[in-house]
Amino acid sequence: MSIDLTPATARLADLASNVRDDQLGDPTPCPDYTVGDLLEHIATLALAFTEAAEKSGDPNAEVPPPGDAARLPADWRRQIPDRLGTLAEAWQDPDAWTGMTALAGGETPGEVAGVVAVEEVVVHGWDLARATGQPFTADDEHLEAVVGFFASFPDEARGEGFGLPAAVPDDAPLLDRAVGRSGRDPGWSP
Repeated sequence: MSIDLTPATARLADLASNVRDDQLGDPTPCPDYTVGDLLEHIATLALAFTEAAEKSGDPNAEVPPPGDAARLPADWRRQIPDRLGTLAEAWQDPDAWTGMTALAGGETPGEVAGVVAVEEVVVHGWDLARATGQPFTADDEHLEAVVGFFASFPDEARGEGFGLPAAVPDDAPLLDRAVGRSGRDPGWSP
C-alpha cells in the first residue's frame, strides 16, 4: 500500500500560509491547542514523519512534546510548507511503506507510519481550517485512510492523542465521518 500525500500536504501548506498573526491565540478543535500550538505541532510532525519515511529516525527518541506556540519558528509561513513538501516527497518512495521505521519513540511498520502521516495531515488540516475560517477539502482516498486508521483499534486503546469518536451517522459525508472518528465534532466552530 502507498498513498500520495502530496494533495493533503499542499492543502495544509496553503492553510498554514494563510493564517494571520492575530489568529495564533485562537482556539482549535484540538483540546488545549491554540492555532499557534497546532502550527508548531504540524511543523514537528512534518519532520518526524519525514524521518519515518526515510527510516532515519532514532527508535529510542522520546515522544515529541505537545505543540507549543512558544516554539513556533519565526519563519513558520515558509518553514511549514517546505517541511510538508519534503514530507510528501519522502512518502513517494515505495520503500517508505515497507519494513520497520522509528516513530514517536518506538518502531512501527512503514505502512502504519504512512497511514498515520495521512491521518495527521488530513485531520490537522481540518482543525486548522475550522479554527481560522478557511475552506477545507480532502481526497476520498485520504479520508478513507483516516476512517480505516481509527477503525483499526478499539476506542479504549486510543490513549491521550485521540478522543473517543464523536457520534456521526454512518451515512454522513465521508469528511464528517473521518473527523468524527478522530474524536472531533464535525460541527465544531470557534
